[in-house]
Amino acid sequence: MVPLLAALALGARAQAAHAQALDSVYRGDAGRLIQAALADTFGWKRLATLVDRFGPRLSGSQALENTIDWSLDQMRRDGLQNVRGEPVLVPHWVRGQEGAELLAPRQVSLHMAGLGGSVGTPAGGVTADVVVVASEDELKARGAQARGKIVLFDVPFTTYGETVRWRSLGAAAGARAGAVATLIRSVSSFSMQNPHTGSTRYVDTTVARIPIAAISTEDAMMLHRMQDRGERIRVHLTMGAQTLPDAPSRNTVAEIVGRERPDEVVVISGHLDSWDIGTGAMDDAGGAVAAWEAVRLMRELGLRPRRTVRVVMWTNEENGTRGGRGYRDAHQAELGRHQLAIESDNGVFRPYGFRFQGSDAALQTMRQISRLLEPIGAAKMDPGEGEADVDAIIREGVPGLALDVDGTKYFWYHHSSADTIDKLDPQEFAKCVAAMAVMAYVAADMPGTLPHATPAAGR
Repeated sequence: MVPLLAALALGARAQAAHAQALDSVYRGDAGRLIQAALADTFGWKRLATLVDRFGPRLSGSQALENTIDWSLDQMRRDGLQNVRGEPVLVPHWVRGQEGAELLAPRQVSLHMAGLGGSVGTPAGGVTADVVVVASEDELKARGAQARGKIVLFDVPFTTYGETVRWRSLGAAAGARAGAVATLIRSVSSFSMQNPHTGSTRYVDTTVARIPIAAISTEDAMMLHRMQDRGERIRVHLTMGAQTLPDAPSRNTVAEIVGRERPDEVVVISGHLDSWDIGTGAMDDAGGAVAAWEAVRLMRELGLRPRRTVRVVMWTNEENGTRGGRGYRDAHQAELGRHQLAIESDNGVFRPYGFRFQGSDAALQTMRQISRLLEPIGAAKMDPGEGEADVDAIIREGVPGLALDVDGTKYFWYHHSSADTIDKLDPQEFAKCVAAMAVMAYVAADMPGTLPHATPAAGR
């Protein structure tokens, strides 16, 4: 027993020493990746080309499929391996013609955007008085005042997680009160009359499905002031929205095949789809192209890790996450051999580091690797949730990383027509590429295997 215990102790010490040395072992390769990312403009130019050429890329649209075709062709030109589109069926919601007109106390067009998944209005639209409330409790307290009216939830932005609930729950809350339509104040921390869209859900099947749209922060506050003055507010709302049958789409996939353990995989990713009222440069073409560029730079530098690095540009994150769940189902048999899943979906602004979701033991290894990002100020490695697309495989136990960036301005542009490439800085984008490249490469090349977490209950 004593020799066995001694051997186990020696093995534990050797493993600990190895973990401590990871940042030293890979400092040279990490430095090369960082230097290449910061010196290169290829990825930035590719991002600009993508958003300028193809524009908005909502699931089910021809623009998204054209973007996927182009990306696959470019990946082959890059010399990446196993380039392919992995089929996924996605929701197909179309906005149609829409508008909101304030009729009283004065006549003016409101800045509005229907929420994804909403039903449309009757062909001639709906015309009704507006009741403005700041909470569901206020709506309940005002009772019959809302029947036959348009309800506006004017709820100021606090955090995204808290405020976004009105996007999901607003239609059902309005319908329970007998409203003919619901409006919400855009889920945005700052606005210049740019309404923000996003998905809605009809969570209560016992009430009618009524149309729901977002209006700009400024317009919502104006209508609230009008109500506070006792003025009658009347609005004409037209929405041609409809949900069509599911449409075929694809996750966009390419690889650098591992030199020793090709069946073990590190996923590096972002989503390629966007909402339909902006070009989706920040959310999330920037993240998708940063992941792609990280893998391209590995190949350009001749860095072929032990394991396979697989770039995935997901389809349908915005209104269904079918891409992430489709990947989980298609690769179920190999998820036990997935070393890590990385995603960028918070904008490619100045990177601080990563959020890690997984076991405590794996987190300690990630913290060793993250030291390599100190030169670009991105060495932060804290526990936290992964991103939406990789969530499906993280729930199966795969360790997950989410790129953590300066989010100061993210909700200024999120899901709006203002999400255009001029909001992004080329050097910040380059630092995001560097951060993702270093984490993916070292995780793919390190001798040890990251322990998986216990799979979450329920899928």
